[in-house]
Amino acid sequence: MSTVGDRPGESRHPTSRHSAEIYDDIERTEQFQELRRRFRNFVFPMTALFLAWYLLYVVMSGWSRGFMAHKLLGHINVGYVFGLLQFLSTFLIAWAYARYAERRFDPLATRIRQQIEEEDR
Repeated sequence: MSTVGDRPGESRHPTSRHSAEIYDDIERTEQFQELRRRFRNFVFPMTALFLAWYLLYVVMSGWSRGFMAHKLLGHINVGYVFGLLQFLSTFLIAWAYARYAERRFDPLATRIRQQIEEEDR
């Protein structure tokens, strides 16, 4: 026979709500919806921009070989610079995301977490 609290992660208090119920309640709050909106406002445009930039690199490599082979400095050509810029753009996006998250996500996520902890007491 199982009692409340026998399974890992389950509260021993019979009146405690299950974590899925708590999450469902949080998900319906205006603050959580705002957090999701802020996330989408950064991630979707940035993903589209990066994919377009990468697709440009692929298309140029396949159909504009002459341009990509143009030597800029010694043996360094346009294609090589484009390839290196792919890495640079990845790091810049990660840096921008970290800054954006610190300013726009973290304060709101902290308030949501504090409210949950206060309700759980």
